[in-house]
Amino acid sequence: MKKNKSPKGGILRFYPFTKGFRFSFCLSAVALLFSIIANYMTPQVVRFTVDSVIGDTPFQLPTILVKWIEQAGGREFLQQNIILCAAAAVFFAVLSGIFDYIYRMRIAKASEGTAEQLRNKLFDHIQKLPFAWHDKHQTGDMIQRCTQDVNMLLNFIRSQLLEIIRTVLLLVVSLILMFMMNVKLSLIISAFLPILMLSSVVFFKLTGKKFLQADETEGELTAMAQENLTGVRVVRAFGRERFEIDRFRQKSHELADFWIGLSKLMSLNWGSGDLLAALQVLVSIISGIFFVVNGEITTGEYMTFFAYTSMIVWPARSLGRLLGELSKSEISSVRLLEILDAEEEKDCENPLTPDMDGDIVFDNVSFCYSGSQDVLKNVSFTIPAGSTFGVLGATGSGKSTLISLLDRLYELPENHGKITIGGVPVSQIKLTHLRKHIGVVLQEPFLFSKSFKEGIADGAQSAELSVVRHFAKLAVIDEAISSFSEGYETPIGERGVTISGGQKQRVAIARMLMQNTPIKIFDDSLSAVDMETDTKIRQSLQENVSGTTILIAHRITTLMNADRILVLDKGEVSQIGTHRELIAEDGIYKRIYDAQSASRNS
Repeated sequence: MKKNKSPKGGILRFYPFTKGFRFSFCLSAVALLFSIIANYMTPQVVRFTVDSVIGDTPFQLPTILVKWIEQAGGREFLQQNIILCAAAAVFFAVLSGIFDYIYRMRIAKASEGTAEQLRNKLFDHIQKLPFAWHDKHQTGDMIQRCTQDVNMLLNFIRSQLLEIIRTVLLLVVSLILMFMMNVKLSLIISAFLPILMLSSVVFFKLTGKKFLQADETEGELTAMAQENLTGVRVVRAFGRERFEIDRFRQKSHELADFWIGLSKLMSLNWGSGDLLAALQVLVSIISGIFFVVNGEITTGEYMTFFAYTSMIVWPARSLGRLLGELSKSEISSVRLLEILDAEEEKDCENPLTPDMDGDIVFDNVSFCYSGSQDVLKNVSFTIPAGSTFGVLGATGSGKSTLISLLDRLYELPENHGKITIGGVPVSQIKLTHLRKHIGVVLQEPFLFSKSFKEGIADGAQSAELSVVRHFAKLAVIDEAISSFSEGYETPIGERGVTISGGQKQRVAIARMLMQNTPIKIFDDSLSAVDMETDTKIRQSLQENVSGTTILIAHRITTLMNADRILVLDKGEVSQIGTHRELIAEDGIYKRIYDAQSASRNS
């Protein structure tokens, strides 16, 4: 698949999806800030206790606190009630935990709400994308984008986004407090930070493209699995199990190689980072002892320095991991934006909603799919309103393309002819109005995993059993459904896997008839039923169903009672007329008729 240019804006493009949850985001950020402040107060309590309570260093506290302590009895009072210092440390630890809880609860609510809105928008948008777009994209890859990539972005919002803020705050606050105590020692301890950060940035750059390759390969693997599970009957019927297993293993091995390569990079980054972090701690211990011995800092300040060093080592160390996660999230955002930026189907300005019971006219229509030769070449014919119109042609002659253009699954380009219903070009008809009034049954109908009753009534205004049975009888499927132990409540199974091809087609016919559309299209939808059932269905439709009917078939017996029959040959109109007219002249129709007649008589 050809790659589009990377969408602009990146992760910031998802800001609109935070609507309704921005207060929670802000509250979580504030709670995070207070959690960090409370967390940093504990080492200060330890420093104060060691230097000013146990030792004799003057109090370095806000004036109001010093006043309270003096009124209570000063240093002696604190020495006799040193548990108060421990209680202060516990208080700040508890306070940090409370704010951390608020932060995590609020960020979870905000991120999950944002992800929900994003998933809903993605699904809604995909439903409105042109059929041609779906042709170019694998279902499995789209599933992965709408699940795993959304989860990756959710993880970034929930964990990495504020974790990056947390890391920056921890580093900034720690360094400020350390420099306030002793500049020289702070410079020595912080010397390793630029190296740690630089290695993280380099790691971020190296892993970006590899994460994209791994993500795309995983999407291909998901698509392969989805395709294989969907076509399990074909795989079994043709004995392709070994071929499919080998194909899956090869792609799985390719994915494993990508992740092994990434793991090597990540291991190198973590290993070198751990070494630098350990050296930083070691330097802080040795330098701190030296400064204490020389009287440049107090014992309490040394303990505080050590605590702050420990606090900044792991935030700085985790920056590489956070940037790695940011890299993955950036890739996921690109893949999601490729979907969101795809142009939806659009109506023309001031679309019309005309009556749909007029003549259908194809006027000099030509069409080709992207990158292929012309499928239809200057096709012209008229389907009178209320008539039955048959279409015959070999595979690839353009029969189904006619229907796709009529239903606007594909748009007819300008200067490639015109298709009208009741004199109104289909390009000017509102899409929802057009498709609401055209019922289609395909050769391989898709049935949802529902009961027979729900499947037939799908999309219809009424779901009463009596109404469902009426249309099931018209499609000659009522007797078959009633033979099941649960009758119309029997589950059909995913894609109709529990019933035969002919039964699937008849259920789909009943489902379409329940829509009561003025235009009904049967795209080779009787191919899987026997001749006797075919005759019963056609007779039932002829006697009980009104409106314009278009029959596409390979069997002439299915078409012979149509008012007019169109014969397509390599995308061009070869013949058109009634059954009697067509068998009276030498041509494709007569040759197929003679061949099928001979086959039936043999």
